This record gives sequence, structure tokens and C-alpha cells, in this order.
Amino acid sequence: MNNNMDSTMRFSIDKEKQKKAREIIIDVFAALDEKGYNSTDQFIGYLLSGDPTYITSHNNARRVIRQLERDELLEELIGSYLNKQ
Repeated sequence: MNNNMDSTMRFSIDKEKQKKAREIIIDVFAALDEKGYNSTDQFIGYLLSGDPTYITSHNNARRVIRQLERDELLEELIGSYLNKQ
């Protein structure tokens, strides 16, 4: 029996999805800010729970954020953070 616990799986998102993820994050943060929410807290709530009600429906932000999976959003956030270091 081959034990997959000894190997590392690869995960990648293509460049077009990264661009889309970046744009979605910026748009959602802007909509949350416009409605007076703490955009960081709301976004974290969404990422941790998967519950779209953490995101405002203002400017279709709730619909827009659901275009990508949470792992795609996390990859963009982590990649952007590491690139700024």
C-alpha cells in the first residue's frame, strides 16, 4: 500500500485567476469600507467560516466574492504579503 502521507501535493492557481482574485479582494474591501464595516474583520470572518453574510451585498460584493473559492483568495493574500516582505 502506497502511503500518500510521505509525499507533498502541489497546489497552484494560474496567473489569470490571481489577477481576478486581487481585483475581487480590492472591490470587496472597498464595498465593506463604504458601508462602514471593518473590512479586515469581515473578510477574515468570511474566510474562516465560508459564510457569505460576512460580506455586504453593497455593490454586489457578496456575489462577486463567491466567484472564487476561499483557498484562491487565501493564496492571493499570502502571495501578496510575502512579495511585500
